[in-house]
Amino acid sequence: MPTSGDIRAVKASQRADSQVRVEALPPQKGAMPSEVVAGFLEAMTSDDADFATARAYLTPEMAKKWRPQAGTTVLAAAPVPGAAREGGRDNPGIDFPLRGRQIAMVDDRHAYQAITPSKYQKTIHLSRQSGADGKEWRIDSLPEGLVLGASDFQRNYRSVNKYYFATGRPTMVADPVFIRQRMDPVTQAVVALLDGPTTWLEPVVESRFPTGTTLKKGVKSLTFDDQDTLKVPLNEKASGVSTSQCNRMAAQILFTLKGLPSTRVGQVELPRANGTSLCVLDSDQADGYAPDPFATRSGKQYFVDDKSRLAVLPGDAGNKPSNVPGPLGSGELPMSQVAVARDESTAAAVSKDFRHLHVSSITSDGTAASSLVESEGGTPETRLSAPSWDGRGDLWIADRDPERPALLRFEDGSGPPKEVRILQGLGGARIESVKVSADATRIALLLTEGEETTLKIGRVERDGPKGDPVVSIAELRQAAPQMETVTAVSWAGPSRLAVVGKEAGGVQQVRHIQTDGSSSAAAVLPGLNSVRTVAASDDESQPLVAHSESDGIVRLPPGGNWQTVVIKGSSPVYPG
Repeated sequence: MPTSGDIRAVKASQRADSQVRVEALPPQKGAMPSEVVAGFLEAMTSDDADFATARAYLTPEMAKKWRPQAGTTVLAAAPVPGAAREGGRDNPGIDFPLRGRQIAMVDDRHAYQAITPSKYQKTIHLSRQSGADGKEWRIDSLPEGLVLGASDFQRNYRSVNKYYFATGRPTMVADPVFIRQRMDPVTQAVVALLDGPTTWLEPVVESRFPTGTTLKKGVKSLTFDDQDTLKVPLNEKASGVSTSQCNRMAAQILFTLKGLPSTRVGQVELPRANGTSLCVLDSDQADGYAPDPFATRSGKQYFVDDKSRLAVLPGDAGNKPSNVPGPLGSGELPMSQVAVARDESTAAAVSKDFRHLHVSSITSDGTAASSLVESEGGTPETRLSAPSWDGRGDLWIADRDPERPALLRFEDGSGPPKEVRILQGLGGARIESVKVSADATRIALLLTEGEETTLKIGRVERDGPKGDPVVSIAELRQAAPQMETVTAVSWAGPSRLAVVGKEAGGVQQVRHIQTDGSSSAAAVLPGLNSVRTVAASDDESQPLVAHSESDGIVRLPPGGNWQTVVIKGSSPVYPG
């Protein structure tokens, strides 16, 4: 115990232990206005299921109107009440300004959206109310929803991937949302899934649940039986679906629940409203809808060796790398950057001068490479970016020529390029890097404007004939607003990115960031110097791979430290 020093107030936002439970205290008799405000702000951070204690600080009318589920404003630190002010003649009482720095917003569909940090200021108004103990100060006006500091938000909420099908395809797409940590996460996740996709993702996905499907009336909680089977009783809206549709509905639930910590789900059964079974689906059957069915097949990592050839990293650091068959591995076509198709039969390579894009088989010798496009940029920095393959087999690349900038797509990795339109435009920024998700519905772009390079996520939309759609990128949004500059990015799972960058005034970091821009202190990975590129697998059990100017090609196994695998080499990649 300390025996000297000043007494300091400790804000709720400084709590970091996710196991700590916060029990809110109701207002004390005769509480002063400042105590009512402080008690209410503390009660918003509690584990109270329906915020009943927080409502005790409100007037009866406001307690009925207040909707904490309407959304959550996330501040960098706990909100700080300012000095009290007397209300005006038309609004007697006391005003408390509420100040902070907003970093994110969670909407009523539980979707998190990171924003560039900005000033937050709202007002809480109190008035004197008659109660059982006489006149008491209570809150009669306040901001909508919840207002939480970042660490309280991280302690109280967890990120969960809901899953929907890519429009017109039997491929799952992750849709990250936040649910409360200790309030029956299984039921919360299923209810959030039935509510439908988040607004941003909705245009490119579809749910197999009929519109209006909810849990059967009276069902408040879902539990597993001793065989790890979860029964999810549904209302009449789902009673008439076919077995095929029911199986896909069950697959959405299985994928959603797999991501919950400490949850083992063997199979899902969907009963009709009358209690009879619609269908039963187990985990193995659901795996056929995986976003990237190739992710767990080999776990191979590729790189460009010191002779500009495509090589495969050894599984053991003591072994030597081997070159792939064909012209990309023989040195016939010296390369600078590379992308390997997800089925590992083909690779795309950018020439040493960044001017040409070549595609060739990497499974057999004697095959010729195809030249797909040539950039007219005057320098390597203004020519072709690194390529990227999506889960549909299409190849993507950016031509960074200032005179003719373009985002290009090659259907099935061949044929003439098709330009992809960015609907809202780039506002003068230049595309530096392109990474498309395995489900082909989202794209990560590094964009340079002036001295800054930022990371944005866009939605990949397809319109027109199924055989020849018009592909465009819509609603680009910041994915790492807390970083001043981002130098490298890779998809690292269904809704996660591995990012290399630094915050203002900080040093370079390698960290994991969700596609909605959320992250945690635990997402910062062990330090590594001078990182140029990073590569991650959609199979999150595979090691992270990076190219460091000082250490060469290095790997980071889960729970381990960086290990040098190859001293000389560049452009490490996983398939994709």
